[in-house]
Amino acid sequence: MDQVHVYNGMPAKHLGTEGWAKPWSGPNGGACVEVMRLHDGRVALRQSTDPDGPALIYTHHEIERFIQGAKAGAADFLLTRPDPNLTSSAGTAPERRAA
Repeated sequence: MDQVHVYNGMPAKHLGTEGWAKPWSGPNGGACVEVMRLHDGRVALRQSTDPDGPALIYTHHEIERFIQGAKAGAADFLLTRPDPNLTSSAGTAPERRAA
């Protein structure tokens, strides 16, 4: 892997099969995010159900800030489901179809 040019969106299979971990695995049937620490300190993420799909590559600083923000609650809004009764300025889906 040392000679592979690592870039954001590269096929995860090019990073190899060793070193991937599932730190957030839960009772979701195995569909989770896998992570790998790269030799230069960056972190690769991939979807476990698509191990040959794209890898997202983040710097140590980016991952550190993300984790700090998540711990502080900055991403808690992602845990709530949108209210289907709320309309946007574009209206509800049936209203948009009728227009």
